[in-house]
Amino acid sequence: ILFASSTSYTDGGKGAKDLAQKVVELVENNNDFKLLYKDELTVKEKIETISKNIYHTTSITYTDSALKKIKEIESLGYSNYPICIAKTQYSISDNPKLLGYPKDFPITIKDINIYTGAEFIVAYLGDIMTMPGLPRVPNYEKIDMNNKGIIKGLF
Repeated sequence: ILFASSTSYTDGGKGAKDLAQKVVELVENNNDFKLLYKDELTVKEKIETISKNIYHTTSITYTDSALKKIKEIESLGYSNYPICIAKTQYSISDNPKLLGYPKDFPITIKDINIYTGAEFIVAYLGDIMTMPGLPRVPNYEKIDMNNKGIIKGLF
């Protein structure tokens, strides 16, 4: 079994070196990896492929806003971008009460965003916060510098 610990959060790139080497080993060895879908599929076809094959959903509903954005993405020529699905952290669904690994449930694609710099599309399931875990007042708001150039609030 290949594994590696990563301390990149505290040690930067040096802390991720072992993990990176293990990833390279896995990629260079023969494997049966294949992509889930082809880039040429429509945005909706990609979402449906992920939803049915990974999340095991029964149906997908799109809000009017999401459908409008999909049409715009396709008209701009960005439908070849990969799809990332953002969902509640409590479940693989859009329902935070469906805990664990539920199967055979409907989902709603509430919104869609395209990130042209990163070259991917995000489909949002239900009402979610895209940066979970932040307190109401994030710590970055407590950082300041005094008139002598001393930074306060980092630790």
